[in-house]
Amino acid sequence: MITFVLPNALTPLARGLGTVRVEHARGTVREALATLGERNPGIVDRVLTEQGDVREHVNLFLGEENIRFLDGLATPVNDGDTIVVVPSVSGG
Repeated sequence: MITFVLPNALTPLARGLGTVRVEHARGTVREALATLGERNPGIVDRVLTEQGDVREHVNLFLGEENIRFLDGLATPVNDGDTIVVVPSVSGG
């Protein structure tokens, strides 16, 4: 089971839930996102570009680590892991 923690902007696409658990014992972040998208259409479109890359203003954390500093979407995930979706904050 993989747990996704979603920002408020994505909760309407997850039936109002901020935390979503999906059956996904092992694989990669990309595969876990695909499983999430099967049950919650629209979320992946807001996280990934049409080319399948993480959108510029979205960060994905596996535990405490940003996947950009790991193996990106190829980062391995295991049963019990948590992926946090964090929109970038900017302004001045």
